[in-house]
Amino acid sequence: MSQASDPQRSRRLRPVLGAGALAAALALSGCTGTPSPPAPSGTSSSPASSSNAANPVPAPSSPGSTAPAEGGSGTAAGNLPQLVENLSPSVVTIFTEGGLGSGVVYSADGLILTNEHVIRGATSVEVGFADGQRVEGTVKASDAVTDLALVQAKRTGLPKPTYQSDLPKVGEGALVLGSPLGFENTATAGIISGLHRSIPGSASNSLSLVDLIQTDAPISPGNSGGAVINMRGEVIGISEAYIPPSAGAVSLGFAIPAATAVDVAEELLANGTAKHAYLGLTPGELTAQIADQLGIQEGAGVVVLAADSDGPAGRAGIRPGDVLQSMEGVELTTPEKLLAELRKRNPGNTVGFKVKRGDQSLDIKVDLTDRPASTTTR
Repeated sequence: MSQASDPQRSRRLRPVLGAGALAAALALSGCTGTPSPPAPSGTSSSPASSSNAANPVPAPSSPGSTAPAEGGSGTAAGNLPQLVENLSPSVVTIFTEGGLGSGVVYSADGLILTNEHVIRGATSVEVGFADGQRVEGTVKASDAVTDLALVQAKRTGLPKPTYQSDLPKVGEGALVLGSPLGFENTATAGIISGLHRSIPGSASNSLSLVDLIQTDAPISPGNSGGAVINMRGEVIGISEAYIPPSAGAVSLGFAIPAATAVDVAEELLANGTAKHAYLGLTPGELTAQIADQLGIQEGAGVVVLAADSDGPAGRAGIRPGDVLQSMEGVELTTPEKLLAELRKRNPGNTVGFKVKRGDQSLDIKVDLTDRPASTTTR
């Protein structure tokens, strides 16, 4: 995650935070801190590594070395120092004028995968490697919807790690590599805490904080775009966000699943953009107050705050004040749940909604389109 702020919510137990408050507390772990001082070119900076391993982490091997193959050949499960040594050359620090974030090698010819919010507003960056070298990098393509971007670094012969196509299991070990607060080559460890997480309250200002992997491996500002790795040495996620202790959180970090990151990266490579299904409405939480205003009973559902009359939902007959109760049979409990379900669809798909309008229950089918380049609706 980079060093910038965003939102989230918690449930009860102790003081109650509303969705908006938690959303406001959420931090994208990427890029607003002060970068660490540059390491002299050609010299090795000493890694500031913190890990749950009992033994100290060895210095990372050179970027010309080979990352562990699928299955973690030669790496014993749980051998964190060896994992750090093997994977550190595949994780970089990305420096921008506004701060810093992290990135992961996507191809041997210098292509780096990171978060869009790490490089937002930049066309050129500097890329720092575990061996102390820094090179120029150019932003190749980005996608704000999934918060992913590609940077082309002027360096070749880089070790591409294995990106895992399957989701990890809850309870599986997790290693996070990145540059939190500018401490380059930092390692933290924990477990996978949950899957398919969406950040409550985030839908109003971000489309990316849905269907995430949750981990208790510490993630901090500057980790954004870095790697979450399993005990076989495979990348299982790209660090995305965390909830800070000030919100009452203890080790709540989130990552974009590797399969999602690879799919988007391949689209960006092929077309320069990524396609996303577009509904054409602004969703909101169905609070007791809104339910009272609409003259309906409070319950599960997502209220339509606005609908583009020329968009897919508007053309299908959905209008402001409607309550979307389900999509293709999946109950819609929050705006984030709607976005997560929409993420699974493609432009051209037709989806069915159960809609509550006053005392009416409607079945409405919507033909999804490709998301326009610039829009505030979903």
